[in-house]
Amino acid sequence: MHIELKEGKRYYSIGEVAKAFDVNASLIRFWDSEFDILKPKKNAKGNRMFTPEDITNLQLIYHLVKERGFTLEGAKTHLKEGQKKTLDKFEIIRKLETIKTQLTEIKNEL
Repeated sequence: MHIELKEGKRYYSIGEVAKAFDVNASLIRFWDSEFDILKPKKNAKGNRMFTPEDITNLQLIYHLVKERGFTLEGAKTHLKEGQKKTLDKFEIIRKLETIKTQLTEIKNEL
């Protein structure tokens, strides 16, 4: 799972976020209520508008809960105890996945 952030885009609607993660908007709302690191803004109608930083944090939550099988409490604890370290590792994994995809594309062109 890799989400492409659009250059210059400051906010993403909950619908865009849910579609990008291939989950229901209700799960995104639930995670927003459970994880303090998510801080979406709300527009005049009260709709959540997620920043690129929120998207990165959602990717990290998704990785911990959906890919690594953490419980919500386990993910919260993991984030609180080593958020910077976890985020750094997560970013390295995502960059390596991008490089792997690019190398596979190059290989297929040969």
